[in-house]
Amino acid sequence: MTHTRYAFIKAKWHADIVDRALDGFCELIPADQVDVFEVPGAFEMPLLARDLAASGRYASVAAAALVVDGGIYRHDFVAQAVVDGLMRAGMDTGIPVLSVSLTPHHYQPTGHHTEIYRRHFVEKGREAAEAALMIGRTRAALAA
Repeated sequence: MTHTRYAFIKAKWHADIVDRALDGFCELIPADQVDVFEVPGAFEMPLLARDLAASGRYASVAAAALVVDGGIYRHDFVAQAVVDGLMRAGMDTGIPVLSVSLTPHHYQPTGHHTEIYRRHFVEKGREAAEAALMIGRTRAALAA
């Protein structure tokens, strides 16, 4: 069965930046084929990604978050756990789970940095859509 729906998960932390990934994603995949889900932060994405992938409704699941060093916790550990969890969700379900989860080395919430990352997330969202479409075409060819 060929799916024409896509799931897109976005973390609410830094939504002004993260939401731009959805903009880029929908440049290639029509918005009416994308179901959007919000989670509080990046750490909550893998479980929902697994559940969405396992539902059988989606050709792929994309998950977007910006994990920054807030000085309270080791953001690199959180980022690694998120990426590992997203990969595991895809491997466990057989549905592509794509990460648009970025962990910059240096991010300051200034207008300059925010604008750089807003533009970058549009590009990364577009790349996730390209990956979703490419994987779909490859899988369709394998099934033929």
